[in-house]
Amino acid sequence: MMKKKSISASKASLVLFLCQMISALDVPLDLLQPPTITQQSPKDYIVDPRENIVIQCEAKGKPPPSFSWTRNGTHFDIDKDAQVTMKPNSGTLVINIMNGGKAEAYEGVYQCTARNERGAAISNNIVIRPSRSPLWTKEKLEPNQVREGDSLVLHCRPPVGLPPPIIFWMDNAFQRLPQSERVSQGLNGDLYFSNVQPEDTREDYICYARFNHTQTIQQKQPISVKVFSMDSLNDTIAANLSDTDIYGAKPVTERQPVLLTPTGSTSTKVELRGNVLLLECIAAGLPTPVIRWIKEGGELPANRTFFENFKKTLKIIDVSEADSGNYKCIARNILGSAHHVISVTVKAAPYWITAPRNLVLSPGEDGTLICRANGNPKPNISWLANGVPIAIAPEDPSRKVDGDTIIFSHVQERSSAVYQCNASNEYGYLLANAFVNVLAEPPRILTPANKLYQVIADSPALLDCAYFGSPKPEIEWFKGVKGSILRGSEYVFHDNGTLEIPVAQKDSTGTYTCVARNELGKIQNEVQLEVKDPTMIIKQPEYKVIQRYGQVSFECIIKHDSTLLPTVIWLKDNDELPDDERFLVGKDNLTIMNVTDKDDGTYTCIVNTTLDSVSASAVLTVVAAPPTPAIIYARPNPPFDLELTGQLERSVELSWIPGDENNSPITNFVIEYEDGLHESGVWHYQTEVPGTQTTVQLKLSPYVNYSFRVIAVNEIGRSQPSEPSEQYLTKSANPDENPSNVQGIGSEPDNLVITWESLKGFQSNGPGLQYKVSWRQKDVDDEWTSVIVANVSKYIVSGTPTFVPYEIKVQALNDLGYAPEPSEVIGHSGEDLPMVAPGNVQVHVINSTLAKVHWDPVPLKTVRGHLQGYKVYYWKVQSLSRRSRRHVEKKILTFRGNKTFGMLPGLEPYSSYKLNVRVVNGKGEGPASPDKVFKTPEGVPSSPSFLKITNPTLDSLTLEWGSPTHPNGVLTSYILKFQPINNTHELGPLVEIRIPANESSLILKNLNYSTRYKFYFNAQTSVGSGSQITEEAVTIMDEAGILRPAVGAGKGYSETLFATSPVMHTVRPTFYKVQPLYPRIRNVTTAAAETYANISWEYEGPDHANFYVEYGVAGSKEDWKKEIVNGSRSFFVLKGLTPGTAYKVRVGAEGLSGFRSSEDVFETGPAMASRQVDIATQGWFIGLMCAVALLILILLIVCFIRRNKGGKYPVKEKEDAHADPEIQPMKEDDGTFGEYSDAEDHKPLKKGSRTPSDRTVKKEDSDDSLVDYGEGVNGQFNEDGSFIGQYSGKKEKEPAEGNESSEAPSPVNAMNSFV
Repeated sequence: MMKKKSISASKASLVLFLCQMISALDVPLDLLQPPTITQQSPKDYIVDPRENIVIQCEAKGKPPPSFSWTRNGTHFDIDKDAQVTMKPNSGTLVINIMNGGKAEAYEGVYQCTARNERGAAISNNIVIRPSRSPLWTKEKLEPNQVREGDSLVLHCRPPVGLPPPIIFWMDNAFQRLPQSERVSQGLNGDLYFSNVQPEDTREDYICYARFNHTQTIQQKQPISVKVFSMDSLNDTIAANLSDTDIYGAKPVTERQPVLLTPTGSTSTKVELRGNVLLLECIAAGLPTPVIRWIKEGGELPANRTFFENFKKTLKIIDVSEADSGNYKCIARNILGSAHHVISVTVKAAPYWITAPRNLVLSPGEDGTLICRANGNPKPNISWLANGVPIAIAPEDPSRKVDGDTIIFSHVQERSSAVYQCNASNEYGYLLANAFVNVLAEPPRILTPANKLYQVIADSPALLDCAYFGSPKPEIEWFKGVKGSILRGSEYVFHDNGTLEIPVAQKDSTGTYTCVARNELGKIQNEVQLEVKDPTMIIKQPEYKVIQRYGQVSFECIIKHDSTLLPTVIWLKDNDELPDDERFLVGKDNLTIMNVTDKDDGTYTCIVNTTLDSVSASAVLTVVAAPPTPAIIYARPNPPFDLELTGQLERSVELSWIPGDENNSPITNFVIEYEDGLHESGVWHYQTEVPGTQTTVQLKLSPYVNYSFRVIAVNEIGRSQPSEPSEQYLTKSANPDENPSNVQGIGSEPDNLVITWESLKGFQSNGPGLQYKVSWRQKDVDDEWTSVIVANVSKYIVSGTPTFVPYEIKVQALNDLGYAPEPSEVIGHSGEDLPMVAPGNVQVHVINSTLAKVHWDPVPLKTVRGHLQGYKVYYWKVQSLSRRSRRHVEKKILTFRGNKTFGMLPGLEPYSSYKLNVRVVNGKGEGPASPDKVFKTPEGVPSSPSFLKITNPTLDSLTLEWGSPTHPNGVLTSYILKFQPINNTHELGPLVEIRIPANESSLILKNLNYSTRYKFYFNAQTSVGSGSQITEEAVTIMDEAGILRPAVGAGKGYSETLFATSPVMHTVRPTFYKVQPLYPRIRNVTTAAAETYANISWEYEGPDHANFYVEYGVAGSKEDWKKEIVNGSRSFFVLKGLTPGTAYKVRVGAEGLSGFRSSEDVFETGPAMASRQVDIATQGWFIGLMCAVALLILILLIVCFIRRNKGGKYPVKEKEDAHADPEIQPMKEDDGTFGEYSDAEDHKPLKKGSRTPSDRTVKKEDSDDSLVDYGEGVNGQFNEDGSFIGQYSGKKEKEPAEGNESSEAPSPVNAMNSFV
């Protein structure tokens, strides 16, 4: 089995590059600019009272800013306090606590101000509070004596600390007390028993409080619980009472649920937006109640709802105002239920909708600062200028305050300042600094000159042109030094000056020039682009099956760009190859010598260059070599006598004694370990050593309770594991590593969801594992914001701008300290719906069922997320032929990526459609473009909806039809073709007529008596003819004939019964309501034999002498074969045909612009049938047949008179000789093919059906006809003149009002053929 994958380094770099893109201009630090706060301590800063207090305040600006502090609203004079110092070139304060200072003396609210000549920026109010971990108040605890089955609450009541402690219950051996649905800890730290059991009796229920900031744990005095069971209580009572006393305690009785917490039937809860909502219900009862949660009038939020503490705690993360409502917990057991309703109200501290951003203006320009925030209650917005309320700040004529917006008009250099926006409500505040910097600077390009970019062909290329200037420069790109300006859809121009070539090709290589200009000047910079050929594996490794001890080789031949240096790496099972000399890595292959069972696996060839990477894999299966009657080999016996020596904090020495190797040398030993503290019973791989080694120095991790075992391995396999060694518990330490797979992806437009893979078990290196989550907006010089969270794997940052990049890092810490500084990753805040609809939507109709739609791509900055593609909505408005509307069913086609066109298949012809286009990102669809109307042209119609043939008479038939269900255009006419069918099922001349489109019926007159006709009917539009519908009908002979109406179109074949005449009328039919169309070729008829066919036609129109016949096999896609007709004849003989084959034929006239007849289909017959038809068309043979038939009639009359009843003779074999299933006889009741039979031979004779009892023939019973005497069909003569036929007894006639019966036509008609 082989699999292949390719990883493009250029795609990864594209994602990283786009994450760095920003729309605002950063002011270079060599230019004058107001201060910007880059780093500050958190608003609520809890410090360790044993360590120095560090209050951070960092800022940048030109000139470098100076710093000052306020404490509790007044100036904080640092020089007067010997314990307080400020770091050089920084505003960060260091308060020396370790040298005699007391943290309590420095509690308060601090604020930092950074100031230069262009303005002043201020920090948040930083509240400094030292952490507290007070001791437990002493209390006298009485033993708890409880009856079995009763409920119990053990109160913890921890001391109030800062921050609040983490509560847990343990015993004297420092083992956590087991918890279950019956026994669990509440949110307040109390231990709840829904019902006590005898095993709950113990004297060491101890509540612990862990204070993380001071890294201390406080312990409550042990609590004693004694449970009296009913049996022991009865024994005690019995020992103290006489035999005559009545005694006995009640047995344990089951009780319905009662809520222990919360109390009452209702309660309220207020939570802030973005926080975690925790609701708790704990119930008493026996059996133990089960808790269920519902939200009244709604559903619990999907993907944010979790159940903890055996479903006693409902946890909803990232709550919003929509989560307000009534939550009901229901406790239920077999005896009943109890419930409690908690009314939840979600309030919100202020959060940003639009935070103010730095504004760089040139003198005379206008601009605005916008500060919009939301909250519950709605926050109050106030402005400050350089840290002073704007109402009392120095006036600026260019400034006007309008609520949450400051409008600047015609600014001057003195207008430079730092403005602060404060949004506050009762639950918190937001403070943002944004400067207005008035500069007049010519453009400058910050990207290094002649920078070289290299990409792989067919991947994106991003050419950087970082710039600055005031006024903001305009950016233009050129290819080459003197090339024309770059425009068009093949390029994307980003606001930060970057040029993107979405699909770089080899001809994209060259020099690109970036030009930045404003009214103060112009500057340009050149960069180089090289497009390389992709790396490919042209011969990949293949699946191999090899016998043990054999040799195998995998190939990996590559093709790469000549300027790139590839490196080839081989992996086994996605890991490095074993360090074994049997593995030989060549230039294009991997060879494994002396293959063993452990070589079984997947081998992967990875080819890396500096720009891309490709790989291919193949599986090696090792099978046993043919058995030999030599020594029996087996797996080794397990090692024994494991011993641990030299125990250190991070290492230990393990030794063992090998077991028997069983005739196969031990090649290596595998050492595994078990962590009894975190994953008891799970064994992990530790290391392996050669088979000659029986001791190993093992590296250990902190805070792990180790046990070891050893497995011996030889060529046959692995031994059973040894017995475990003694346990060894290592000491705790700081974490050695940080969480992996850190990601930042927003779930809402205003948040950033930071996730990571938590450390596993022993990776924590100690108790109290937590994570420090830090983030800041990328490329805007924001300071890091950090929080410390519990051992979870997700944190949600609210109030972020929509779809902006963030730098993120997650650091592990435990009770002993922090892990090393983590690396940073880039994430994005949440996406929002696109803002703009695609423009310039154009539709090009290709044919009646297909159209192509084009549109202009939307600007990427309006997508507000990752562009996923475009959706085209289209729907049919109405059919142009019917003008009738119907239910609109919209169809949707999705086109991935930045595609700007697409095909719309499956349209209905001659219809009016509408469409619109929408852009799609990860959040959803943007607004629709204006509806675009387009129309499809005409197509060919469907078949007429029905064809009915009614009112049969002696010489006429009435045709009625319905218009096509799908006309697909304007009908121009109907085409009717018909031809007679004789009793041998041969087709006569084909007649074609054209009928106006507004007709729905037609009467055909002067038809042949008692003749079956086959009709072909279809409709036409200006495009061409549609599908045809066929039907058959029969004219009747006289008033005595009984006619059953023909079956309508689409119902299958049904034979109409009729009486026949001894003579076939040959009057040509006449037609009504039809106007002839000229010129035309009509009535194309065929008389087919075994290997040839006679084609005849009628031509109406001007004189024309050059005809041709085209033919081919019906249903074949082969080209038509063409035969030229000599002279102006209207017939032609096609020769060399294949017997028993269906052909299509048409006749054309040269020089009439491709004018030709409609197609006709005929079938050549088998040899016998062909000869029969040829003989029957001869005049002398027809005369002879008539004479012989007369003699046979006399013989038949005599035979039939003497018969008392008829017989049954099969005619199925005769019918099967004809290929057309539509002219087979059918059973009357179910429509299946059958045979003629005398089904009513036992009925009494009826008038007119047979000769009377005196054996005389009545005059009115057709003296010379066989109709009244038999069912002879297909009578034939041999070459010697003898008659060959099949007969059966005649069916008795039914009365006119009864059921119809089937009778064959006379032998005279049976031998008629068409000439």
